[in-house]
Amino acid sequence: MSKLEELRTQKAAIALGGGAARIEAQHAQNKLTARERLDILFDAGSFVEIDAFVSHRCHNFDMADKRAPGDGVVSGYGTVDGRLVYAYAQDFTVFGGALGEYHAEKIVKVQNMALKMGAPIVGLNDSGGARIQEGVNSLSGFGKIFYNNTVSSGVIPQISVIMGPCAGGAVYSPAITDFIFMVDKTSQMFITGPQVIKTVTGEDISAEKLGGAVTHNTVSGVAHFMGENDEKTLLAVRELLSYLPSNNLETAPVLMAGDDPGRLIPEFNDVIPENPNKPYDMYGIIRGLADEGKLYDVAPQYAKNIITCFIRLNGATVGVTANQPKFASGCLDINASDKAARFIRRCDAFNIPLLTLVDVPGFLPGVDQETGGIIRHGAKMLYAFCEATVPKVTMVLRKAYGGAYIGMCNKELGADLVLAWPTAQIAVMGAEGAANIVFRNEIKAAEDPIAKRQEKVAEYEEKFNNPYRAAEMGYVEDVIEPASSRQRLISAFDMLESKRQSLPAKKHGNIPL
Repeated sequence: MSKLEELRTQKAAIALGGGAARIEAQHAQNKLTARERLDILFDAGSFVEIDAFVSHRCHNFDMADKRAPGDGVVSGYGTVDGRLVYAYAQDFTVFGGALGEYHAEKIVKVQNMALKMGAPIVGLNDSGGARIQEGVNSLSGFGKIFYNNTVSSGVIPQISVIMGPCAGGAVYSPAITDFIFMVDKTSQMFITGPQVIKTVTGEDISAEKLGGAVTHNTVSGVAHFMGENDEKTLLAVRELLSYLPSNNLETAPVLMAGDDPGRLIPEFNDVIPENPNKPYDMYGIIRGLADEGKLYDVAPQYAKNIITCFIRLNGATVGVTANQPKFASGCLDINASDKAARFIRRCDAFNIPLLTLVDVPGFLPGVDQETGGIIRHGAKMLYAFCEATVPKVTMVLRKAYGGAYIGMCNKELGADLVLAWPTAQIAVMGAEGAANIVFRNEIKAAEDPIAKRQEKVAEYEEKFNNPYRAAEMGYVEDVIEPASSRQRLISAFDMLESKRQSLPAKKHGNIPL
């Protein structure tokens, strides 16, 4: 056999991973192999594998006689829409994708390369966890990966895709990264699995219910996206990358869609219901503003009372945080505050301007909220907006009451420009509640308390439940016709493009985690 033939033979064997039988077993579970996944993630023919010949060096438990192509992980780089991206994909056909010492070293190497080159990194997780035969060496490998995740945070986008089991210490690398995708019915994340839980606490629960994609996208908020299968999930990752810059020194690519920046939206003039307590769908507003009506929703199934998404305005990426009146009247609560705070900080880290759409009656009242720490959680959102130095534009559509009005990035939290619709109600609280407090004695002393109360409610609404008092005081730059909103927002972000702001020098702030 010639040297060239030997090379080709060895590479072909490595490409087969754990062999045909294990590949077939992977397919039987509706899962693609590591290399098949990378082929979907990257532009056709662009992926370049590195460290393909690396294998384990463990001699315990008969490991010396066991072959491990690539040591259970495929790593390398390529392009996504022509832009450099690094990735690693755990190979479940080799030792169940379990992480050993040199498996970890391969991941650490591409992490370091991505950081040096200023390029995003995508991790495709499909692993049985730490390789028990390698003992503490496996745990050391996890620690190195976590450290690199943390050092890279806010410097390059880090995306985790859970495409199989992810248990124990393995879940903390994804948790540190910027975005987590899961595949419905074939991926799970948990610290301790169902068997351990049953042994320790006596609770009986399935792996899917405990740590499946639905659980983490709707209940825990650990994951941000859920795909129907491997292919659709990876295509969604490609789309997300198009909204992000390669690193913190760049801006996201501008993708012109041909949507007229001067486009009016006449239906906005009548979109707010006359009844202030009647809900409407904030997604309709966001789609109306966005180029071609497209948005990329982040954590759409979690804390539905607040929307966090990416859109494009005249081709440029903008991060949107918006109250959703259809759920809990758009109130801020513990989960919504956490969801928004993390999204705001992602956008600020990667130079993505922030648009805040406000229709908020307040923080959600309740014993569970207070004892659950709404003060601390709500403070995260305030902190995130104050800390963000990217261009920030706030548009008040309807209710903007009390502390929640401040929390939705008012002027004092650093909004560079505040716009309001004529339907905006900017006040400490709604007219009904305010009248009961401010005019309590007059109402009580009146011959007809009900009529007096209605009179005072109307008086309060006239004086305060409108945007003009705030505009008089300079807290709102302009009250605009709703139909012109897209025009005005594009103009605002164009004006703010050269914004330069820096915070006082410090090691780091102390966000109220």
